[in-house]
Parts: sequence; structure tokens; C-alpha cells
Amino acid sequence: MKDLYGREITYLRLSVTESCNLRCRYCIPEDCTRKKLHGGLMTEDEIIRSVEAAASLGIRKVRITGGEPLVRPDILSICRRVSGTEGIKEVSMTTNALLLADQANALYDAGIRRLNISLDTLDPEKYTWITRGGTLRKAIAGIEESLKVKFERIKLNTVLIGGFNENEIPALADLTRRWPVDVRFIELMPMPGSSEFGKEAYISCARVTEMLPELVRDREGSFSESGGVAKLYSFPGAPGKVGLISPVNEPFCEACCRLRLTADGKIRPCLYSDLEFPVRGLDRVRMEEQFKAAIHAKPRWHGGLTLPGRCLSDRCMNQIGG
Repeated sequence: MKDLYGREITYLRLSVTESCNLRCRYCIPEDCTRKKLHGGLMTEDEIIRSVEAAASLGIRKVRITGGEPLVRPDILSICRRVSGTEGIKEVSMTTNALLLADQANALYDAGIRRLNISLDTLDPEKYTWITRGGTLRKAIAGIEESLKVKFERIKLNTVLIGGFNENEIPALADLTRRWPVDVRFIELMPMPGSSEFGKEAYISCARVTEMLPELVRDREGSFSESGGVAKLYSFPGAPGKVGLISPVNEPFCEACCRLRLTADGKIRPCLYSDLEFPVRGLDRVRMEEQFKAAIHAKPRWHGGLTLPGRCLSDRCMNQIGG
């Protein structure tokens, strides 16, 4: 199904929980105490019904997100049922990897074929600081186990933060020489949860190519894949790739083919907008109507997402779905 600007909408970011075992400083404010009471989130059956509705309208790719999706007890059943939904061709997951070492094999068996893993630093102390208590060793163990499982693609997502990890750009990019992974540098977005960072923290992805002039552009003028938003580079002979995602300095709205569905059952046509279309408690037909309405309401671009301004969203990233 196409939106009003001719974009084919084929990709759903599906959040299954707002909860997380980390509290990353750009994602969840320290004083964020909002939690959904029992019954406030979509049930497994509601999630599957919403995916079926989306698939009937042309959604072919689903990325399961959170919060941290692996903290949800029924996550393997959800993955299995989503991957088995008629019309869905690809199911992937975004995770912080802390629980991945014990679940990587089971996730693959449940139909997950691609992983996005958050990794903002290789320094254990800095990792604990940015995540408010996380252990880098556990994240690395999860990454290493997932490499053994042979997922089709593994992407390591690094949010660029000036004064925090800018000096680690070479070391993080060097992981693509060591492992067959994409290391994707993402510009820090002015979301509600990132308010503790000053303007100096917002650095452009251009800093990566400035620091790493030996990188070679893979496909000039194109994105990484259908529905992808990363411009890909690589080191000569490296098994992995370096990706640059620039939502602030180089918006890619004209290529956006996605919707988001929050864990409490609200379709969001744009990450940075406050538009929401509720589906929780609806039957399949009414869910389809809401998906159609959301697609038709998808804005041309995320106007206003410029520094020092903030996006229009009234939710933090863990409440939207990363």
C-alpha cells in the first residue's frame, strides 16, 4: 500500500515492551517512572492479529523492538508466530544483547534472521555510564554467541555522541575487520529522552569519514538495502561494513517505507510525530482500517527535527520502539 507521496509501505517496527534491563541516557530519562500496569500492553494474540492486518496491506518486513524485547517472557512464541504470518518475508530484532548469549539459538529457531545490537562504546566504564549500570562483557558475549549462530546479518548500532565516544570511532569501525558485521554510526536525535545532552553532543556522521579516509563507499547514491537507511562503506578486504545513518543532517524521509507499532498498541506513521492510531482491542477488520489511516497520514518529512529544536513526539524512545 502506498502513502499520499507514493512511498510503498512495507516495513513495520513492532515494539513488544517498554521495559528494558538498561536505561541508556539518550533513550530513557533517569526520572522516567512510567510503567504499563498488567493489561496495559498488547497481548501476544493482539500483536499477531496486528501483524496479520499489516501484512494484508503489504507489510513484508517486521523488526521486533522494545524496550528490550528479550525481557518479555513470551518473546520466542511471538517471534515464531510473526515469522509464520502469511506475507511476512523477513523478521529481525533490535536488542542490547545482554540476554542474547542464552537465547541466540532459540531466536534463530523461532525465525529471527537478522539482529541489530546496540553498542555505543568498547570501554567498560563508559558502557556502564551510558547505560546506567550495564555490563559490557555481557553484551560482547551476546554478540559473539550470535556470530556462532550464523544469523544472515548482524548490525552493531553506535549512537554518535560528541565528547563521549567520538574518539572511539576508529576502534568501533575496526570491528568490521574482525567480524562479518555492519557497524552503523547513527546521529544522536533530539528526542525527549536525550535532553541531558548539550548541543555539542550532536555531531554529524561526516565525522566518521573524516576520521577514516580509507573507507570506500559501497554503492554511491543508494541506501544499504530495500527499506534501509544506512549509507554503506567498507575497509578494503574487511568482512564487515561501516554504515552511516544521518536523520538530522541528511534526512532520508523520501525513502521511508515504515510504520511503528508501540507496545501499548498505537500505530505511529513517523517516529518524530505525535500522530497515533490505536489498534488495541480492535478486531482484524478495524485494525486494517487503522493501518490504512496511518499510512494515509504519514507526513512527507519529519519537519522540525533540527538542532537545537526537539521533535514533536511526546514519548521517549523506549515508549515508541527503537
